[in-house]
Amino acid sequence: MNHKNQKDYYTSSYIPNTKDGQNEMFDIMGINSVEELFSDIPNELKLHRDLALPKTMSEPELLKHMKNLAAQNVNCDTHICFMGGGIYDHFIPAVINQITGRQEFYSAYTPYQAEISQGTLQAIFEYQSMICRLTGMDVSNASVYDGATACAEAMLTAYNITGRTDIIIAGRINPQYAETCETYAKYRGINIIKSPFAPETGTVSMQYFNQAITENCAAVIVQTPNFFGLIEDLGEISKTAKNKGALLITCVDPISLGLLEPPASFGADIVVGEGQSLGNSMNFGGPGFGFFACRNDYMRKMPGRIVGETADSNNNRGFILTLQAREQHIRREKALSNICTNQALCALAATVYMSVMGKAGIKKVADLCIQKSHYMYKKLIDTGKFKPKFSAPFFKEFVLEYNGGDIKAMNNKMLQAGFMPGINLTNIGLDNCMLIAVTEKRTVDEIDAYTEYIKKAGEI
Repeated sequence: MNHKNQKDYYTSSYIPNTKDGQNEMFDIMGINSVEELFSDIPNELKLHRDLALPKTMSEPELLKHMKNLAAQNVNCDTHICFMGGGIYDHFIPAVINQITGRQEFYSAYTPYQAEISQGTLQAIFEYQSMICRLTGMDVSNASVYDGATACAEAMLTAYNITGRTDIIIAGRINPQYAETCETYAKYRGINIIKSPFAPETGTVSMQYFNQAITENCAAVIVQTPNFFGLIEDLGEISKTAKNKGALLITCVDPISLGLLEPPASFGADIVVGEGQSLGNSMNFGGPGFGFFACRNDYMRKMPGRIVGETADSNNNRGFILTLQAREQHIRREKALSNICTNQALCALAATVYMSVMGKAGIKKVADLCIQKSHYMYKKLIDTGKFKPKFSAPFFKEFVLEYNGGDIKAMNNKMLQAGFMPGINLTNIGLDNCMLIAVTEKRTVDEIDAYTEYIKKAGEI
């Protein structure tokens, strides 16, 4: 390019182009129109009309318009939330937004020039350290996209470690996690075997599991609490997996680890999960972040980024990105994984959350979740409109079968009354069943209001 204002094109703001500006760019490119710019696109694929957008608005008009659109959403400000299934309405300390909103964090991208990003790297290092403390594992990466990709990446890691092709999904894990694993496996020669849950307990059926596992099994994936909120017997599952030389991949709710034994205690090789509960809002289902931790033996096979601690020539503490040859810094076919973004802002929120809550705070949150969910479980059964579906112990989420009529109609009525009542499980084969989550934020008054409404609703 040879243009006297060439530099301006690289420094100008991201604003709409004027007609004169477009003509200048056309002149540099040697074309006459936008149509000519996109001439390679087949004509039959083009829209041939303007986009159906509203007329231009002033800033106050646009703000009002967007607020009116937002007001149509059902959210935790307008309704009392009993939704779960992987994303939860936990308390978020005010300090989190104060810190994550700082410009050096809020607008920062992945630290490619790591040596000049010491603040970001230290935050990630502290995050990794806390995830290891929480899970009992030796090493953590800098996080990945979400719980689903963390689970799928753990599957690939086990495949790369063992060279075996079978992966067993034991019991009911989050359906989205299972689908993501299937997508990852499709073109990698990985065979996914689903071992069902026992209808009575809702947890892994050891009878079917023992039949499914063979010496060709790379890993067993088990979620606890599982998708139904039920606590799995990791000890028995782990023992069976180890006897066949398979790795144990455990997917966990991080809040549950405030009370439950960490997966490392049961011989877990890789621990993953969705970290949204750690100080991140629900965000209409995302973004969240996926945490990934493993034993030291498998550190070089772990996907994503790791921040390490070091010292400079003057013995000053410093931080570096390390073991980067596992991802996008190396050729695609040579890399163990091509996942690269580590959801740094969401992981930072989790770091602040774990710091301010501490061991005692997370334990208190977990204890409140158990107490309040069991209180609501009993209250709903006492209405006569629900009956238990499974017998295994649960953490903060439970499944009940509705016997008061049509569950879809009941859900709609509850929404109109100001409740997000839970997840209808009909689409995964549990007819007239609902998954209900109760976090520490739900008050006794809110729980009582829910159950009273159920009692007064009549046959629906």
